[in-house]
Amino acid sequence: MTLTCDIIVVGAGPAGLSFAASLAGSGLNVVLIEKSPQETLQNPPYDGREIALTHLSKEIMQRLGMWQRIPENEIYPLRDAKVLNGQSNYQLHFPAPSQARGEPADCLGYLVSNHNIRKAAYEAVAESANISFICGLGVKEVKTDSEQAQVVLENGETLTAGLLVAADSRFSQTRRQLGIASDMHDYSRTMFLCRMKHTVSNRHTAYECFHYGRTIALLPLEEYLTSTVITVDSDRVASVQNLSPEELAASVKQQLNGRLGDMELASTIHTYPLVGMLAERFYGTRSALIGDAAVGMHPVTAHGFNLGLSSADILAGLIKEAAQSGQGIASPTLLSRYDSKHALHARPLYYGTNMLLKLFTDETAPAKLLRGLVLRVSNNLPPLKKLITRQLTG
Repeated sequence: MTLTCDIIVVGAGPAGLSFAASLAGSGLNVVLIEKSPQETLQNPPYDGREIALTHLSKEIMQRLGMWQRIPENEIYPLRDAKVLNGQSNYQLHFPAPSQARGEPADCLGYLVSNHNIRKAAYEAVAESANISFICGLGVKEVKTDSEQAQVVLENGETLTAGLLVAADSRFSQTRRQLGIASDMHDYSRTMFLCRMKHTVSNRHTAYECFHYGRTIALLPLEEYLTSTVITVDSDRVASVQNLSPEELAASVKQQLNGRLGDMELASTIHTYPLVGMLAERFYGTRSALIGDAAVGMHPVTAHGFNLGLSSADILAGLIKEAAQSGQGIASPTLLSRYDSKHALHARPLYYGTNMLLKLFTDETAPAKLLRGLVLRVSNNLPPLKKLITRQLTG
């Protein structure tokens, strides 16, 4: 059996769903293919990830009808951000700007749980007449040529479309089958994510603590509730994994020198290996990559979903423009424009993040000295600090 549509999206994660939401009501027939069951899309489980959203991402999500669907009391303002190096008390400080994107602002951005973003994105497209889902089935094969894109499902069913969009993670099999190479970077580190209660206010301030041997990121949720991200070299996973909840809380308190007072584990613990990825290009014949299938960022600069949302927004905007003017939605010219627009922001961020990580995870004496110097220079050069703040706010 063969089904035909305008656009096939492989992967109904946040990027794939956001792309579909951008095309809701466009008249284009969009089919999303997702291996997870539809019940998981409707009620995605908590996965430990808290997503830092820029002001630009908020604007896009409002336009797509996603922001309004997130419970107001689960949108947490990020007022300040500070970076610490080793055991030094010196801090690189990014306060909230007075303006962001030309509007008054009182925060750098917002923290929202990944499962809430996924749920809001699904609800934004669930009732759209031009968007449909195939859930619970994986993709066996994809092929494209100058005439069409073709997807063969695990059950043998075939779908054809004018355009194929890969949104199936940084380990995208769709990207591989399209013959698009990638720069895959295994950081050989593992993240432990959880929420912790504490007795001292976090003042809605995020901390990135590059302590030697083990780094900790603190993402403020409620005033006395913080998302805690512990990162260790992968050969030291047992040093965290084998701790009881009480021992883990005590070790975090000790590493933070009691900055947040007494700590208590307040959620399940989730573990993720750290792997970065940058596709060689973001398009192929009648195909495009969005989200993590295009760029899989290290979370230290908090731009993963922001970049993914931006990629979906750029591609959907070009497609709608082409469709309204009667032009092809998968022309080489359109896809090349998408590649250029997304690469302009994505590639510098990816390589810049990797350079930052190389410096701040190097334990040699010269590197420790240099990173202290980098923090002080960044703190005392207003133009540089303003540039970094603009990146943080979007």
